[in-house]
Amino acid sequence: MTHDLDKALGGISGILVTPYDDAGELAPRKLQPIIDRALAAGVHMPVVNGNTGEFYALTTDEACTMVTEVAGMIDGRAPLLAGVGRGIRDACKLAEASAKAGASALMVHQPPDPFVSPRGTVDYVRQISQASGGLPLMLYLRNDAIGTDAIKALCDLPGVKGVKWATPNPMKLAAAIAACDPGITWVGGLAEVWAPAFYAVGARGFTSGLINIWPEHSMAIHAALEAGDYPAANALIAAMAPFEDIRAEELNGTNVTGVKAALQATGFDCGATRPPSAWPLTQAQQATMQDFLTANGLV
Repeated sequence: MTHDLDKALGGISGILVTPYDDAGELAPRKLQPIIDRALAAGVHMPVVNGNTGEFYALTTDEACTMVTEVAGMIDGRAPLLAGVGRGIRDACKLAEASAKAGASALMVHQPPDPFVSPRGTVDYVRQISQASGGLPLMLYLRNDAIGTDAIKALCDLPGVKGVKWATPNPMKLAAAIAACDPGITWVGGLAEVWAPAFYAVGARGFTSGLINIWPEHSMAIHAALEAGDYPAANALIAAMAPFEDIRAEELNGTNVTGVKAALQATGFDCGATRPPSAWPLTQAQQATMQDFLTANGLV
């Protein structure tokens, strides 16, 4: 099946969790009903090996397994965005595996190395592109301190289709949009809560962890934003605020914890999170999550 990649990139990038069994080993098949539900709701692009997928807690071999398994479960029903990153050798190995698995595009995690230079990052992205055989690239920007010129240099690389903007700086996003090729797709990378602010300066679509448990709600928010109905979008976002508030606690250390706790509570147990993520939720956090799930008919 042929998919409109540009349209998908500007839609909802649904960041899938990585399921584990009781021994903490990968259990990819637990994702099948979660993927099926998300695609049935209309989620535009599932994402494997994203941060909600605990990318940095996985070995590179585990990440290779996940992209292969998820591609099989999607089975061509939607384009798959595959996260790659860490050291350049690991990133290239994962890029090759993602291409072989049939990923439609790569999401390149911004390097967390303490000695990152802007021009070194250009080389990093270029080598990943070559390793993938030229798959389209979506840059995942979590630190805008590299500056607009460096962002433009990255966006000028062949194959770069867009940027997932994951810093709470809409004005810097606006400056980057103005500086770069108008063909670049800019996506809100801080989930539903920040999507209206990013839409207001020119981004489209957003990343979402909520799609693991309530994809219909994410789709309703996307529809409201696409229609320019900010009051409706903001009301829908307010309804999911308890979920996102829990995820933001403990220096964002409960980000994935909240999603996996909600999955457990709704009958889709995907196991615990791996350290250094928090596990489990505290009693107070769990009570708030249960109230949120009950109030919205999810349990």
